[in-house]
Amino acid sequence: MTIYYIGMDIHKKTIAFCIKKQDGTIVDHGTVKATRPALKKWVGSLQCPWIGAMEATIFTGWIYDFLKSYAEDLKVANSKMLKAIVSSKKKSDRIDAQKIADLLRCDLLPECYMLSEEIRELRRVLRFRNLMVREASRMQNKASGLLMECGAEYSKKKLHGKKYFNSLLDSLEEIPESVITLLQISRSSYEMFQRSQKTLIRGLKNHSSIRKRVELLMSIPGVGEITALTWVLEVGDPMRFSSVKKAVSFCGLCSAHRESAGKCKRGPISKQRNKHLQTILVEAAKLAPRWNSQLAEIHAKALEKGDKNRATLEVARKLVAYMLAVDKNQKPFISAEKQTAA
Repeated sequence: MTIYYIGMDIHKKTIAFCIKKQDGTIVDHGTVKATRPALKKWVGSLQCPWIGAMEATIFTGWIYDFLKSYAEDLKVANSKMLKAIVSSKKKSDRIDAQKIADLLRCDLLPECYMLSEEIRELRRVLRFRNLMVREASRMQNKASGLLMECGAEYSKKKLHGKKYFNSLLDSLEEIPESVITLLQISRSSYEMFQRSQKTLIRGLKNHSSIRKRVELLMSIPGVGEITALTWVLEVGDPMRFSSVKKAVSFCGLCSAHRESAGKCKRGPISKQRNKHLQTILVEAAKLAPRWNSQLAEIHAKALEKGDKNRATLEVARKLVAYMLAVDKNQKPFISAEKQTAA
């Protein structure tokens, strides 16, 4: 049975495609509009079963979901590892699609993991919530900056409180009217962001498909609700990591490794990582030693060898090991003290 191998170079408005047979013979190539009706018409015109591949972009998600039911298999390539395309002397949409098809039929495609449509939908909500939190912080900092510009006395710790903010506005004297207006706008924006992020997080944590995993991860002292949610929605299936080292690398908690002629060099933390998970884990690692004696011990030992940043990374790596073990075994976390007592 003849099987087509289709490479697709995806863009906002068009998709360049190249259809090849197993022996490399080009069957067809061209472009199709990046719309559902156009894609449905295109896949309907294909005469043989097909396997497709596309590069990971911002547009990949909906195209992958739409075409998956029509293909024998559909794969997504890691854009940073497509060396055959990146290092090419000649580069065009047609050539890129052709090279993706060649990598696919030769089984050399650097495939990346695709989360399920449901998990990706929840992840989108969580990332939007994180944006809301950042915007709320910006509005609060802006209000603080406006007060400092005018020489007003205020308590930064209490500024987020509604009652304190309102009483502060009433007590301000010799402050330009424009600053009062800007402070009110900043406060209303801050409250809107806060309400939005609370609504989003409430919907996420009550979702039945991830609730159990989140609760199990929260059994680890030092792992809170946001950390557990981020792990579940960014990692997806924990079984895809065969070792803790691979999970640590995915989270961006290790440095780049360069070895040549027997010489090994370690650079700064690699930027090939999941930045959302990295940020949350680093923030969690700063607070986790307060609640977890094992992590506190790791933090103290690391401080003896290096600075605070190194100690934080050591704690973050250990958190990854804990969460991966709990998520794979589907059992609550048991500390070393409890195991010894048992």
